[in-house]
Amino acid sequence: MKTKPLFSLLFLFSIITFGQEHSHSSSMPLSFPDIPGYKSIKADLHIHTVFSDGNVWPNIRVMEALRDNLDAISLTEHLEYQPHKQDIPHPDRNRSYEIALAEAKAHDLLIIHGSEITRSEPIGHNNAVFIKDANSILQDNAEDAFTEAKKQNAFVFWNHPAWYAQTPKGNPILSDFQKERIKKGELHGIEVINSVDYAQESLALALENNLTIIGTSDIHGLIDWDYTEKGNNRPITLVFAKEKGLESIQEALFAGRTVAVYNDLLVGKEEFLKPLLKASISIEKANYIDNTQVLELELKNETSSNLLFQNESEYTFYDSSPVFEIAAGETKKLLVKTLEEKKQITLKLKALGCFTAQKMQPVIEWNINIK
Repeated sequence: MKTKPLFSLLFLFSIITFGQEHSHSSSMPLSFPDIPGYKSIKADLHIHTVFSDGNVWPNIRVMEALRDNLDAISLTEHLEYQPHKQDIPHPDRNRSYEIALAEAKAHDLLIIHGSEITRSEPIGHNNAVFIKDANSILQDNAEDAFTEAKKQNAFVFWNHPAWYAQTPKGNPILSDFQKERIKKGELHGIEVINSVDYAQESLALALENNLTIIGTSDIHGLIDWDYTEKGNNRPITLVFAKEKGLESIQEALFAGRTVAVYNDLLVGKEEFLKPLLKASISIEKANYIDNTQVLELELKNETSSNLLFQNESEYTFYDSSPVFEIAAGETKKLLVKTLEEKKQITLKLKALGCFTAQKMQPVIEWNINIK
């Protein structure tokens, strides 16, 4: 059967168009600076596909991650909950990981092998990442599933503990089950940001029990539809690793070196959040306006998050509110009244969208040399 010329042209056009659209670039790529001694690894450790209750094929998750400029992802399919099994029967629970791994092979994206242990309360939902075999973790008894995850040296974190569908009051409850898992070294982290929800009560539990702070998208649909088209970035965990590699990321998670990020919300332990914020602002200019004692500063936001600050310095501003925002990737001009010419000042700003504990916002200091 001969192909009609018009059809041939349309077919060729579709191939060219698809090739152009299959560029791994985004209008909102995630970007954060490294901190002293560590690489800032951008990771989303809670993702679903059609191999559990998600709506897309695993290779799409890889493409989305590349577009968002992520460094690592984990496809954490529900082990016990398989709503698509009539259409996609797959007795091998490792299959989603294998497809994603093959798609990412030609790209600089790390695929972390993971699965989700799914139970009703008080056990709840928990992700085990850096596993070796998902099939072995599929156990009738929840305690056995956690024991097997530990045998595989998995990093395990508690998912959305404040989710109102599981805890109607919306507050996480640390049950005897979780306490026992922590005691046995079988539970290591907790989501303080899941999807669009930030639970400060989960942050309190993280700090009280020395659990690693995690932020995830828990994406089931498309990142574009659920986040990007609504003007949002996906929630992620910044992992401060010695290098970009699976072993290094795993070590950093067990050590608790993380900050959870969602848009302009950054949540983490003070020892990691403060150096991240300090590295996030670069001083582009520090000069006095001629014949004045008004210092002109230019502060550049080096991240993909809008950052909101409040002035805590001994100096006031000439033409700006003491509360101001520096948009992602943008520069903010401040006119600082120092009252006399100085060779150096200390700029102190409270990061209003950032938390090191419940309702506790860090104050960051920059020592600025003046030309």
